[in-house]
Amino acid sequence: MKILKLLSRVPILGHRMQLTSSIGVNRLSYGGFRRVLCTRSAEEPELKEFTDYMDSLKNYEKSGVPKGAGTDSDDGFDLGRMRRLMELLDNPHSKFKAIHIAGTKGKGSTAAFISNILRAEGYLVGCYTSPHIQTIRERISVGRLGEPVSAKSLISLLHGIKQIIDRAMELENGHLSHFEVLTAMAFKLFAQENVDIAVIEAGLGGARDATNVICSSGLATAVITTIGEEHLAALGGSLESIAMAKSGIIKNSCPLVLGGPFLPHIERIVRNKASSMSSPVVSASDMGNRSKIKCVNVLNGRPFQSCDIVIQGDLNQFFNLFDVKLHMLGSHQLQNAVTATCTALCLRNLGWQISDESIKAGLENTYLLGRSQFLTSKEVEALGLSKAMIMLDGGFFPTLQVDAVILTEANIAGGKARTTPATLLRDCWIQASKELEVPIIHDQMAEYHELVKNNSDGSATILAADASFWSSMKTANQILEGRLGNEKGIIVVTGSLHIVSLVLAGLHG
Repeated sequence: MKILKLLSRVPILGHRMQLTSSIGVNRLSYGGFRRVLCTRSAEEPELKEFTDYMDSLKNYEKSGVPKGAGTDSDDGFDLGRMRRLMELLDNPHSKFKAIHIAGTKGKGSTAAFISNILRAEGYLVGCYTSPHIQTIRERISVGRLGEPVSAKSLISLLHGIKQIIDRAMELENGHLSHFEVLTAMAFKLFAQENVDIAVIEAGLGGARDATNVICSSGLATAVITTIGEEHLAALGGSLESIAMAKSGIIKNSCPLVLGGPFLPHIERIVRNKASSMSSPVVSASDMGNRSKIKCVNVLNGRPFQSCDIVIQGDLNQFFNLFDVKLHMLGSHQLQNAVTATCTALCLRNLGWQISDESIKAGLENTYLLGRSQFLTSKEVEALGLSKAMIMLDGGFFPTLQVDAVILTEANIAGGKARTTPATLLRDCWIQASKELEVPIIHDQMAEYHELVKNNSDGSATILAADASFWSSMKTANQILEGRLGNEKGIIVVTGSLHIVSLVLAGLHG
């Protein structure tokens, strides 16, 4: 398999910084489903009023989340503030059923899989996720096609509730945040559109997240995808405290779907919380589930992995789908697809009509920007890197041997407050490589430049840091040319979804 062979050579552009942009959109359609390719455009000047208003609010994605803000403690965000805002808006979240998704990784992909399964069955679906890649409209979709909300709808929504939000802002002494207001807007829109069901991704943690105003009567199913050590300070400082925070979305007698796999003691924390809430648990990582990737191939110019999904565990039923063509690549995306499938089967047990055909169609019709996204040859040429394949994946981290790790940096939401220098990240990698006894040659060593130029040692991983993203891309391409000659390799741009937007903005800016 050509793609699998290429994946054994993966220079990485890694970073720990974030960038968001305010961008217009063009539509990309293929394979029987639609997704949005966002480009800079003057087509929607009316969105400026909306973005200006939102930019005036406190944005923790830009400034950083306070210590303990996501914990269910005195340091946590005041969920009562969100409940009071919902009350002023006539409690829109009580007017539809919801699937609530929390987790460290996989939330957005799992939300997309679930939403498309429900759309394939014909349901009117609302979906709320974060962050966005290029336009804030990506965070909210409503309807049967899964397209981002229009600029016109956002402006109309703002005009309709702005007086209420301003009043709430006064009552809360100006403490309503960007995420709280946008969440309220999404819930109001879903209620206005009379959606059959909404798929809601938690922003941070779960217990004190603004989305957690959803109550047990409105919750169809809760989903926890994974639990890892991200946002440690904001979520209590330990893996155990993170598990407790994310378990906060579990509601009385409502099913819980676990993605996983989890560390045994972490899964025990979540299951104990579910037990205390009389919530049945379904695990996508149950020993009876035997899903696998069979091969990787290309269809209509786009790679896909052919998978079998076999589920036989907590659901007390045998379910299988064969030859599912997932355009979201990797074992982690198969796990997300299995998690979404388990969620669909939970809904079926609750009386929702969802056929096997709709599950398969929904999984196959899911594609997200910045997840397993290979740039076209024209896009690669536009970047001046014609001798490489480029994959964008904000959540990708290879387990295979890589030729080089190039660390770079970017501003967060246009600001530098949370920027970590690439050189500091490089020093962390150097220290880790020593502890793990992994051979590397880094850009502070005398032989680095000679090696990059002449490829005198093809066994060691090359490590470099460059504050310029585009310079980093050229360095990665130079390393590929030295090691592979005329054979094409892959540059993976990874680290977060935000750096992906930098590439796409460069392509279409």
